Amino acid sequence: MKIDSDIEVSKNVQLILNMLDTLLKWVEEIPPVENSKSRFGNPAFRTFYDKVTENIPELTKDFVPEPAIKEVARYLQESFGNQKRIDYGTGHEANFMAWLLCLEKLGVLNENDDKAVVLKVFVKYIKLMRQLQFDYWLEPAGSHGVWGLDDYHFLPFLFGSAQLLDHKYIKPKSIHDQDTVEQFSNSYMYLACIHFINTVKTTASLRWHSPMLDDISACKSWHKVNQGMIKMYKAEVLNKLPIMQHFMFGSLIHFEGGADLAELQEDDCGHVHAEPKEGVFALGQEYPDCCGIPVPSAIAAAALAQREGKQSARPIPFD
Repeated sequence: MKIDSDIEVSKNVQLILNMLDTLLKWVEEIPPVENSKSRFGNPAFRTFYDKVTENIPELTKDFVPEPAIKEVARYLQESFGNQKRIDYGTGHEANFMAWLLCLEKLGVLNENDDKAVVLKVFVKYIKLMRQLQFDYWLEPAGSHGVWGLDDYHFLPFLFGSAQLLDHKYIKPKSIHDQDTVEQFSNSYMYLACIHFINTVKTTASLRWHSPMLDDISACKSWHKVNQGMIKMYKAEVLNKLPIMQHFMFGSLIHFEGGADLAELQEDDCGHVHAEPKEGVFALGQEYPDCCGIPVPSAIAAAALAQREGKQSARPIPFD
């Protein structure tokens, strides 16, 4: 089923879409501040983030039960990136899915909404995030560099490969056909991701700047791609301590064990770090540094190149 297919949208799904449209308008109303000498995140993102945080109760009151608003709001707030570091990654994306899961647990969404949730709500969320990435130059959080799928997202590849499972003509290798990518990028999430990457990273072929996607394109079927994406998401996102140590668990999404948030102290990077016992690990078992070194976005590099009148973005190694 295509993104632009005629899909039945329930009242609550429409309310969520209206909320995302409101956030898109806020991005337009909060332009980036002058920061032309830097390739790093634009401080105006913090203004947008603060406005969202302050208004989440009002934005969601029409479809989230009042007693659950405070808990559910945390997942939505975290799904737009980190305010202090001005970055975004798959952990933030996972928070949006957790928010949708909470809505299902609360009865706001049900299985009849599944198609609309993926092809309408999630696609609109990705549109919002792409706008934030382009306008505020959000830094990639925990990017795997050339060995990742996308500097920011994972789930569009997972959902996108499932979307193409039964397609007669578009095959995994079709991502190398520029005409196919451009023609169908508005209909299929996987091709939309490839189009985004090709637009931002214009210095070389997909093989050079995205070798993992190039390798995946050798698969014979979308079924194999999709199964691999599911395994990879579990291993590279859900099973990664640097990502999940910041994930909130509460009455709707449970976790047995761990430490209370009150027992931990927030670090300068904007979230909590649990200290290892004794503070000593064997070589190769060091406690993970979740924040790492700030990585400027490829979007920022491309935009600066255009401002300087260059034909294309300058080479961006390993991001």
